[in-house]
Amino acid sequence: MVLAGTVGMTVKMSLITLLYVGVTFMLWKSLKGRETTADERVAIGLLYGILSIFSTHFGVDYGEMLLNVRDLGPMTAGLFFSPVSGIIAGMAGGIERFVAGYYFGVGAYTTVACSISTILAGFLAAFMSVFIFRRKKPAVAYSFFMGAVIEVFHMYVVFVTHRNDIARAFYVVRVCSVPMIVFSGIGLALTALVIKVYDGEWVNPLKGVAKDKVSVSARFQMWLFGVTVAVLLMNFGFIFAMQTESAMQEAKSDLKSLSRDIGNSVVWIYDHGGRTSEYSHTVWTGGTFAVLDDQDELIAGTHYDRYFNDEIRNLITSHKANVFFKANLYGEKALCYTRVVDGRLKVFVQIPMDEVYEDRNIQGYETMLADILLFTVIYVLISLLVQRIVVNNLLRVNESLNKITEGDLNEKVDVYNSLEFASLSNDINLTVDVLKGYIAAAEKRIEQELLLAHNIQDSALPKNFVFTHEGFEIYASMDPAREVGGDFYDFFFVDQDRMALVIADVSGKGIPAALFMMRSKTAIRGLAETGTDLEEIFNKVGNLLCEGNEINMFVTAWMGIIDLKTGDMQCLNAGHEYPTVMRKGGEYELIKDHHCPPLGVMEDMVYKSYEMHLDPGDCLCVYTDGIPEAINTKEEQYGTDRMINALNNNKELSVKDLLEAVKADQDEFVEAADQFDDITMLGFRYNGQQ
Repeated sequence: MVLAGTVGMTVKMSLITLLYVGVTFMLWKSLKGRETTADERVAIGLLYGILSIFSTHFGVDYGEMLLNVRDLGPMTAGLFFSPVSGIIAGMAGGIERFVAGYYFGVGAYTTVACSISTILAGFLAAFMSVFIFRRKKPAVAYSFFMGAVIEVFHMYVVFVTHRNDIARAFYVVRVCSVPMIVFSGIGLALTALVIKVYDGEWVNPLKGVAKDKVSVSARFQMWLFGVTVAVLLMNFGFIFAMQTESAMQEAKSDLKSLSRDIGNSVVWIYDHGGRTSEYSHTVWTGGTFAVLDDQDELIAGTHYDRYFNDEIRNLITSHKANVFFKANLYGEKALCYTRVVDGRLKVFVQIPMDEVYEDRNIQGYETMLADILLFTVIYVLISLLVQRIVVNNLLRVNESLNKITEGDLNEKVDVYNSLEFASLSNDINLTVDVLKGYIAAAEKRIEQELLLAHNIQDSALPKNFVFTHEGFEIYASMDPAREVGGDFYDFFFVDQDRMALVIADVSGKGIPAALFMMRSKTAIRGLAETGTDLEEIFNKVGNLLCEGNEINMFVTAWMGIIDLKTGDMQCLNAGHEYPTVMRKGGEYELIKDHHCPPLGVMEDMVYKSYEMHLDPGDCLCVYTDGIPEAINTKEEQYGTDRMINALNNNKELSVKDLLEAVKADQDEFVEAADQFDDITMLGFRYNGQQ
């Protein structure tokens, strides 16, 4: 019968607990993890308040008591949805429980304890959600712990509110505590597990976590939990052992006194001819006594002859006098004692072991519940202190360090609320100051070196635009995006009557591009001055640039060799921008010439030149992509159309003024936007043979 009742209780409590879990999952799924509105928080609180009320009125019968998981409502609402929802659910369930118990007699004995625990459950869930879990979903283990602790508090309040009827309070706690604590804990733990699995956040704890993935707070809490539990268990075990010994000593002392008093009374009655069978004496609550004469016949006893039999007679006669022993009597284990009085009568007294240890058990339960609550308070307070004193300061230090490592060397670590963190802040700030000094020195050195590189590169570009030859006018400019760049221009006489014009753009920027640029410029000029054909120049330069080109850089280039007597020009475009030409009396327009592969892309590439003719008064302008691809603050490109317009608006100017006008127009368009690419232009006006 007991087993059947336990199984039935387990099934019913499981179904009610699963109802809570199911409702929570469906609600969580419908909200899709979004932040709830004020109205929704109130509605959720009322929903879980109704579930708590449902638990009050549809409890599970067990051992003449009604079991429930009422406190799951406010705990679930507060931990998984909103602190406000938890408080509303706790108030609704707790107030209704008080009304039902006080005015309608529903579970009247535990009205106060149940009402207080349900209201507290809402406030506790709100506090834990805000200050411990930081509005995040609690872990499965923490959820079980929280569900169990609120029921521990529930049971402890039953003791506190019934000090004048402690035996009955103990019975209530002994019957209700284990199932209500276990199922409340399991209910919250299952809720956390289901939600984490649904959200894809579940991590199997058996797989283990790398040490560098465990926070200081989590590691500290784990050790705090283990050490505190161990200390409390040892303390409880010691106290329980002392209470056990004290209870046994008290029982033995009482049995000795009772046996002496009973024996003296029965001897007096026996010697004066009275009726000993009518003698009675109280032996605690459930104890009994029996008095045998020298013939081992019963002459007095608690129930006289009703329950006395040969088995009990043999039990009395088979044990020595003045020796305590334990035996099974009347279906329960008892502490027994026999005394011989006046050399004639045997006085036997016994107390059920449950009664011997009743006070110990009551104190043990109360102590255990108090220890769990004490542990919870200590654990929460220490966790909060560690979070505020250590973890939060570490987070502030790390936040500043992250800014520093991201390049903000003006960031200061400002954690001065303890000696250790003040020292750490000072050390980090001092280190950053020293680092800033090293960086400043390095930047100054690099700046000097870049200035030198800029001067070297600048000196490699021709700056003399005045020639004795009057058959042309020429001007060029190069503005690198950084101190040095990858663009270059060049012009030089191949022979007395032919002049080479070159403009090129190296992929990339900075020092690598500048070095590649110098290599390319030197190779092109060196081959051209030997009189090599234009197609062969590009072929050989392309092969040369492929050698040792581990970083896969390349060069786009346009080159033209013009015969200053005739105006005929041999040109070649290796992936470069289209040139622009203005015919005398006309306007600038793009010449969409044939494009060959850039230099350095692959060895033995085939390059095809083409012919162009300039008449006196015609003007040629070539440029790199830094002109059309310049971007303003609105992320709009300057474009070739604007460039052509700028050329045509200033076509009457000298070549130098023309290029400067184009650059000024581009600067006006770009405004405050940063220059991200080198800007190079070369202008050539053919005047014909003078």
